[in-house]
Amino acid sequence: MNLKLLAAVAAALALSGCAVQKVMTPVGGSRSDGTVKLAYTYGLFEKPVIDPAAANASARQRCAAWGYSDAEAFGGAMTQCVNTDYNGACNQWQVTVEFQCTGQPEATAGSR
Repeated sequence: MNLKLLAAVAAALALSGCAVQKVMTPVGGSRSDGTVKLAYTYGLFEKPVIDPAAANASARQRCAAWGYSDAEAFGGAMTQCVNTDYNGACNQWQVTVEFQCTGQPEATAGSR
């Protein structure tokens, strides 16, 4: 009887997933539009935990390289399946957040 209870508890823990720290990395953007896309992936039994301040700092750094002074998240995120199992069920997702670079970009030699 205790073995069945232990198996049920183990199954419940496995299905509940684990909190996993994820780091958002640049995956695209447009210098001329002043946008930066950051993304992270997570698996079937993961519960992603994101540090929004670190994500904003990463976007700000990319924007600064283009001459902008800051960055703000547009709000919302796009989630898409990036891997399926043999039955076609999704088991890995990518979450993408777009940021808008703010502040006037510095003039470059090519734009004068």
